Amino acid sequence: MLFAFYVVTALLTNVVSNNASVVLMIPVAFEAAQGIGANPLSFVFAVTFAASTAFMTPVGYQTNLFVYGPGSYRFSDYVRVGTPLQLFLAVVTTLGIAVFGPWRQRNAFLAGGGIARYGAVG
Repeated sequence: MLFAFYVVTALLTNVVSNNASVVLMIPVAFEAAQGIGANPLSFVFAVTFAASTAFMTPVGYQTNLFVYGPGSYRFSDYVRVGTPLQLFLAVVTTLGIAVFGPWRQRNAFLAGGGIARYGAVG
């Protein structure tokens, strides 16, 4: 479920500002985390990190738009390069939150059960 919130926020931040996507998604992520018994802080981290990954469109972030015209880029260039980067960061970030988050009990995590047991993914 953590991965799903990351992806939804990342997709949303490609069409609206990162601030707007955080304001929209944090309350939903917080409630969802509480509903499944997961740590809400991990979901808040996923949403805030995902809101900073607007790579798939030129309108997702100001600097994307700054280089769009002068660089002679096309919209499809952003989608072609940004989609794999976005997916890579989604996997790495959600795994990083689940494994290295300071709110985790590392010994219990490493002793068994994996990521799904602690409610961060799945």
